[in-house]
Amino acid sequence: MGKKLYVGNLSFTVGEQDLNSMFSVHGNVESAKLVIDRESGRSKGFAFIEMSTDSEAATAIEKLHGTEQFGRNLTVSEAKPMVPRENRDGGSRGFRSNRY
Repeated sequence: MGKKLYVGNLSFTVGEQDLNSMFSVHGNVESAKLVIDRESGRSKGFAFIEMSTDSEAATAIEKLHGTEQFGRNLTVSEAKPMVPRENRDGGSRGFRSNRY
């Protein structure tokens, strides 16, 4: 199994086909998943790419991280494992209530 990559700072005009084209130059892309906002249906500006091998993933990171694509400098790194929902912080976003 290959490595999953995180791609951030994407232009909101980038589609999954664009991602596939960008990354396939550096190896076999098994999947390209653009993260979409549920309410607006618009891109959130990041995606996950799965490459076939670790070496292809490393090459893609090396060649694409920091490069300008569609007017924005990409952030490309190895994706971190997803934390199960029950183990997440809760996302209070700093708001605290004094109500009981």
